[in-house]
Parts: sequence; structure tokens; C-alpha cells
Amino acid sequence: MTAEPDGPEDRLRRLTTIWSRAVFPVTSTSLTRPEFEQRLLPLASRLSRALRARAFDAAEGEAVGAALVGAHCTAPEALSRSLDCVDAYLVLYCGEDGDPEDMRARSSRLQHAMAAGFARALRERTLAEQEAIGQAALRAQGVVAQALHASEARFRAVFEGAAIGIGIADLEGNVLQVNGALLRMFGGSEQTMRGRNVREWTHPEDAPQVCRLYEELVRGEREHYHTEKAFYRPDGTVLWTNLTVSLLRDPDGDPQYQLALMEDTTERRLLNLRLRYEATHDALTGLPNRTLFFERLEKTLNAGEGRRFGLCYLDLDGFKTVNDSLGHAAGDRLLVEVADRLQACATAPGEMVARLGGDEFVALTTGPDTEREVDELASRIMNALVAPIRIDGRELTVRGSVGVVEGPVGERSAAEVLRSADITMYRAKSAGGNRFELADPEADARAITRHGLTTALPTALDRDEFFIEYQPLVHLGDGSVRGAEALVRWLHPQHGVLGPDRFIPLAEHTGLIVPLGRWVMEQSVRQARAWRERHGDGLARPPRINVNLSPCQLTHPGLVQDTVEILERAGVAPDALCLEVTESALIGADDDLLKPLRRLAEMGVDIALDDFGTGYSNLANLRRLPVSVLKLDRSFTQGMQRFPADPVDLKIVEGIVALAHSLDLAVTVEGVETGAQAEQLRLLGCDTAQGWYYARPGPPDRVHELALADATS
Repeated sequence: MTAEPDGPEDRLRRLTTIWSRAVFPVTSTSLTRPEFEQRLLPLASRLSRALRARAFDAAEGEAVGAALVGAHCTAPEALSRSLDCVDAYLVLYCGEDGDPEDMRARSSRLQHAMAAGFARALRERTLAEQEAIGQAALRAQGVVAQALHASEARFRAVFEGAAIGIGIADLEGNVLQVNGALLRMFGGSEQTMRGRNVREWTHPEDAPQVCRLYEELVRGEREHYHTEKAFYRPDGTVLWTNLTVSLLRDPDGDPQYQLALMEDTTERRLLNLRLRYEATHDALTGLPNRTLFFERLEKTLNAGEGRRFGLCYLDLDGFKTVNDSLGHAAGDRLLVEVADRLQACATAPGEMVARLGGDEFVALTTGPDTEREVDELASRIMNALVAPIRIDGRELTVRGSVGVVEGPVGERSAAEVLRSADITMYRAKSAGGNRFELADPEADARAITRHGLTTALPTALDRDEFFIEYQPLVHLGDGSVRGAEALVRWLHPQHGVLGPDRFIPLAEHTGLIVPLGRWVMEQSVRQARAWRERHGDGLARPPRINVNLSPCQLTHPGLVQDTVEILERAGVAPDALCLEVTESALIGADDDLLKPLRRLAEMGVDIALDDFGTGYSNLANLRRLPVSVLKLDRSFTQGMQRFPADPVDLKIVEGIVALAHSLDLAVTVEGVETGAQAEQLRLLGCDTAQGWYYARPGPPDRVHELALADATS
């Protein structure tokens, strides 16, 4: 009997249990571990929802990091152990329904957000504690002053029993007394401390106003001041403190002593620095992460006029294959090695390398001559990837595509610069990869437009923004209209009428081509019926409708059923429809791919092989394809527009026509633009043609008028 699979709640509870066991030992809490686990459960649930949300929200991760501080998980180990658990188990237990690469990328971003939220909450908590300490210091000042004026014994009790460091000096700065807490902070003897002058305790990181505040205090112009100050200990190490210096007056109100109250904040400062590092650096490679890179880029772009910048955006080619074949551990080691090589490429002043996430890296350079420097930086990056990387006994060849953006600062935002680099990188990848490309504003604009069209496509069909134009197919023998090809157009609200070359590839990429193709077939078949009904008696042969099929439609399991239903609803015979399939879509097609076309052909639907001659298919394959028409690509007949026609083109077309006719296939020619071209094709034996010589694509009434005119002439 097999066990039921774990549900989402079970997997979430398992993640929370692992998390609580890792963090509980380093957390100062009065809760039991089961109680502590219950407190972590809603935090794990928030991370799970953020991982699977439609739109990523870093605020969820930041809120979880802040909640850890609220749960008293303030030790550095608590954060690092939490991040380790999220990295190892969040995708495993909560990302089962998503794309693994996307889930891991989101998990990484959530970890960075958690670290940032943890650091922010801890800083706010620290500031609150510092404020409380400052208030306590002021109260201590009053107590010490009263003790000095009241009795020496009472002063000693307060002075020595204080938990914070206390020192008293005269107005010239000579140290008179220090308590044990202050001695322990500095690590020196009382004799050594009492022989010092406070004016000697300077540090390079002192705030500029510290000296001014001190002088105002000893002159009696200020009662106290508070600052963060660093001191050198006798052994050379640095002591960071929250320092409050107050003026003590005699009974007559005249300045007499200065009182220093110190809290050791060295460990807290180191923790904050570590948290800041973890929040701004990639946990795997140690490189600056997206957060720190954006801070640096924004600072660079706001540096003022006259400065320039250069940016290289790298994406590894085929990295997913490494993860899929060798596992994520091998992929991580590959990324670490790539990061080390990239770091070695950017050693000049003003250069920086960061990891944005996944297998994406970015390098930034600044200076007066970035046009040359960024080109050299991109070349160094490509050269750094040449040598194979050895992992688990295998030598892996690393390739990358780089998008390069260079220009003056102040003209674009950081998001715009990175978007341009990303677009340029994908242009390099689409050109074959293993290369770098320079950003082109026109190419960026086209890519942005493509993205806008892609996002608008789903709603365009619902809003009836598509329409169909029809181009007649004319018989070369008698000049009659035998059919019309349906050509879909998009009436875009901003861009006007768009041809299929602008949006069909986008529809194929997004999968929208299937419902769009079904809509085109429905409208076209309905139009074929309308032609027959309007003037059925006047047309001896009503025009047949030709509809293009994309490769995605060809592999869709509902193709045959959809076609049958569309024909039956319209009441149109199958022989009124011709489906055009590009030659490239059928190259190497197996029987499973051809089976739907064979079923349609057996029903009586004509199948045309479109763009014939561009796919370099084996002519012998024509015998096994269920096609009845060859549509010869216009590239074969362009030479016939001139007189005399190119003899090579004539021989090629003549041979194709003879082969097609021997296989009982009709031949249609596209792109006919002149009468001489049409006559030459007729003499070569071509059957039908279409092109601007006969008519441009237009409304359906235009096709019917041409067909009716042919029938009555």
C-alpha cells in the first residue's frame, strides 16, 4: 500500500521544523522549541507564497527578516542558518509546481531581501537601545554629580558599580579617574589611563564636528554632547563606542570637570557591517549582488556632467544544460569559477563586477575614456571564458553572450541602462552567442516595441483588433480567380495596421498562435461561404480559401477536430479550404507529425507546401508528404521581372514544375509583379499565381468582384 503524497501544508511544516532546529540553539528566547517552531510557521508560509506569487515582491522577504529580529533571532548565526535553510529547502518543499530555474532565482532574491530586512530591523532596534542608553547616561550624569557634591563614599559606589565605562577629566583634558568598566573596555591599567590627555584620543574616523563640540563643552557653552567615536586600544585594536561627554559644575555653577560615559559598540558595529555585507553580496560567489550593484550604478549615473560609464551584461550560454545534466552543485561550482575569472578582469580603478542572479553577471567601468575601456573590458571577459573549467573530472567549455552599453552619465536611469544592456545581450545570444554586441538605440526601441506587442497580444484578440485581407490566386491559363489567401492584420491602437511579420512570430513564441489561427480559419471559411451564397449562380467555380498553418498549429492535438468543426458549422465542403504549411516546418517530419495533415487531405482539404525552395528539403521527400500544391517562393522568380529573364532561374523553375506535375502536384507562384513575369511563368507551365500584378491584399468584396468579373467576361 503506497503512502499518500505530502500535501502543501505537510511540506511547509517540514520546512519549518528544519528551520527551527537550525536556529533555536542560537536564539535567546524563553520559548520551547515546539513553541518557537509555531512562531516560525507563518514566516515560512510568507516565504512560500512569495516564492510562488505571480509577481515577485521583495518586501515579503524583508518582512520575514525583520520578523526574525522580533523573535529575538539576533545572533549572526541565526541569520546565516536561516538563509542556509531557505537556500537548501524552500524550493524543495514549496516550489514543486514552478520552473526550477525561476524558483531558484526567486529563492536567491528572497534570501537577499531577508538579509536586508534583518539588517534594517536590527539597526532600528540598535538605535532604540542607543537612545535608551543615552537617557540612562544623562540620568547617570545627574547621579554622579549629586554623588560628588554629597559624599565621596556615595560617589565611589556609583562610579565603580556602573555597567558602562565612566571617566572624569579636568577642563584641560587630563584624565583624573576611570572606573573598572572603562579599564576593561580599553584593556589598560589605571596608571596608564590616568596619565593620558583626552585630546590625544583622536581617530581617523572621528566625525568633523567632534572637536568643535568638545571645545564648546570645556568652555562652558554646552552641557553635553553625544557621538559615535572610535579609540585605539594599547594593543592597536579599535574600540568603537557610543560616547556621551557632560560638563560637571561646582556648587557655584562654574565648569569644573568633564564626565565621559562610554558604551562598547564594537561587536554590534562588526555585526552590522557583516549584515550589510551579507545583504549586498552574493552568498555563492562573494561578488556584489544586484542591490549593491544598483546602488553603485545609480551613484555613477548621478555623478555629474562630463563623466561617462561603460557596462557589460553577461549571460552564460547553455548554463541550464549544465544544471540539468550534472546537477545544481556542479552548476554552482561553475558559477564560482566564472565569478573568480570575471573578478580578475575588473581590477582597474572604477571597475566593478557583480552577480545579478542565476548565470547573469555585470561589469561596470567609469572614467574619462569608457568608450575604449568598456570595449577592452568586454574583450577581457570573453577571453577569460576561453579556457575550459574542470568540474568533477570533466572539462566544461564556457561560452557567454555580452551586451555592452556605454555613454555619458545623467541621461538615463539605472533601470533604463540595465534594460538596454539586457536587450543587447539577448541580441548577441540570438546571433549565435559567444560574442559581445554594442547597444543600439534603434534595436532597443524595436525590442521594447516587441515586448509591448507581446504583452498586448492576448487582449487584442478579445478586443477584435485583428482583421483579414485577401489576395487573389489567379489561374495562369485563363486568368480566372481560383482562390484567395487569407492574410491576418492587426489594427493596433498605437502602431496602426501591423502586418503578420510583426506579430506572428510573437504569437508563436507565446502560444497565442493556436487561438489566433483558429480565429483566422473560422473567419476565412465563413467568408468562403459568403462568397458562394452571394453570387453562387454567377460563379462557375467559387474561390477557394487558403489559410496559413504555423508549426505550432501543426503540432496542436486539436487541429483536425477544430478544422472539421469549423467546416461543419459554416456548411462548407472541405475542398473549399487549402491549408498552407511552410516547407521548413515539414523538413524531417515523422509520421506522427504528418498524420493530422494526411487525415485532412483524406477528407478533401488541400494541403499546400508554402515557400517551397527555401527549406532545402530533399525533393524525394515530396512523394511522402500529403500535399497537392507547391507554392514556389518568390526568390526563384524575381529574376523574371527583367528582360531577358535569368536563364538559370528559368531552368530551375522549369525543373521544379516538371517534377511537381510528374507527382500530380499543382504549382502556385508568389510575388508576381509584372505582365512579362506572369507570361513567362505561364509558358513554364505554372498553374496559378498571386502578386501585386493581379491585386494587392484587400477586403473580401474586392476578391468577389474580381471573381465575378472573370466569370462574366
